[in-house]
Amino acid sequence: MTARGSWAAMLFWSVASLTASFVLAVEAVTLAGDQDAVFTCDVNAVVSCGTVGSSWQASVFGFPNAFLGLVTEPVVITLALAGLAGVRFPRWLMLTAQVGYTLGLVLAYWLLHQAVFHIGAVCPWCLLVTVATTFVFVEMTRINVLEKNLPLPRAPRRFLEEVVRHRLDLLAAAVWLCGVFLLLVVRYGDALFA
Repeated sequence: MTARGSWAAMLFWSVASLTASFVLAVEAVTLAGDQDAVFTCDVNAVVSCGTVGSSWQASVFGFPNAFLGLVTEPVVITLALAGLAGVRFPRWLMLTAQVGYTLGLVLAYWLLHQAVFHIGAVCPWCLLVTVATTFVFVEMTRINVLEKNLPLPRAPRRFLEEVVRHRLDLLAAAVWLCGVFLLLVVRYGDALFA
């Protein structure tokens, strides 16, 4: 996949994440008005947007987490569209985007950990955000490695260049996400599909 392909993948996954963030934001507003609201993704005790959305973790910064996606994903969409149009961004901008998206990735996985091990329920829309964030992170990192935007010593830079050239980064992300879904199945078993 070329850098153009990475920009296209970033666009696809950031649109998916924005869509999920929009649905989650609507649900957050609904829950604010009615704590007993039931959503179409409230499938059972384990797959329940309402349970996750009612937890304190759903508003880590004092407002619904989904609002972060509504603010940040349009920035990524804009970057991806400009990248597809051939714009070459300054190094400082891509480094800033990489740091910001890395923090977003950490938050997404912290929230997933909280959902699985503390809340005891998972939200399909939240899972979509986590998957999308993972792939946007991989593609953004790939672009930054190939365009030498990351301030890395020579040996690690060469290693990462080989990894992204052979798309081992994408393979690693796919294996990681399979592991995440396997964890959900092991953790919840039949209750996940009941």
